[in-house]
Amino acid sequence: MAQKAAKQQASRNTSILKRTHLISLSINALFILLRFVFFRTSCTRKTYVLYGLLSAPALAIEFWFERIGRPVNAPNGELKKAGEDLEAKGLTEYLWDVLYWTWGCLVVVGLFGDMAWVGYLVVPVYSAWLAWTTFGSMKDGMMGMAGGGGTAGTASGSTSNRQKKMENRSGQKMQYR
Repeated sequence: MAQKAAKQQASRNTSILKRTHLISLSINALFILLRFVFFRTSCTRKTYVLYGLLSAPALAIEFWFERIGRPVNAPNGELKKAGEDLEAKGLTEYLWDVLYWTWGCLVVVGLFGDMAWVGYLVVPVYSAWLAWTTFGSMKDGMMGMAGGGGTAGTASGSTSNRQKKMENRSGQKMQYR
């Protein structure tokens, strides 16, 4: 069976995209039903603006996933392109987190009102924390390469347990350059 992995990837991507679109449709429909029908008295212009503004990232992410993940078939029915892996680590994983958080905020705002949009601030705070820790670990790694950190303990005369045992057995001290 030719291209078995590609066909499995295409099948997996199709089911993930279908599930994502259905969940998004149901959550947005629930929000509209709750805020614009049942809690209509508390629905203001701010509600419309916040809904449009803060739902835009989730819709853009869905569009992006659709674009990179949807399998493409040739006119004869053969698989032309399986699409990118939608379960990949890194940026794709972060985009899924933003999508899930947006859906959660939509449900909470639909139930409790516009003040719950403050919970959406977690996304930029998390992004800033992630960038800070990544930059910090990268900076520490660069300091070690420049000779400013990391391996200073071994050069100053401290020895490992294994080295101590070897020196005790042979009676001579190891010399390092």
